[in-house]
Amino acid sequence: MTKKMIKNFPAATPVTFRDEVDYAEGQVVSKTLAQNPAVSVTLFAFDKDEEISTHASHGDALVQCLEGAGRIRIEDQEFTVKEGESILMPAEKEHSVYALERFKMLLVVVFP
Repeated sequence: MTKKMIKNFPAATPVTFRDEVDYAEGQVVSKTLAQNPAVSVTLFAFDKDEEISTHASHGDALVQCLEGAGRIRIEDQEFTVKEGESILMPAEKEHSVYALERFKMLLVVVFP
């Protein structure tokens, strides 16, 4: 039997990432697709004004905005990302994510 590396996601079926995670009032919802020592792949749905507070990661974190708009802070710089845009949060740099409106994103973290 082959070990499934990506979970919580349909195999051999075309899908739209933003449809794979739902909003919840007053919450940040996450759906982990893959997690191992080399990579983490997670879908997020943020209700408006929800956030992931300031933290740092040992890996490079790539955000792909799937819907809405979010504010990404990387150290002392702030960026707005909108549907279709991406931003890289470098390893070991403090960063945070805030939903300017309802906001969905795909997060891929690659670890050293």
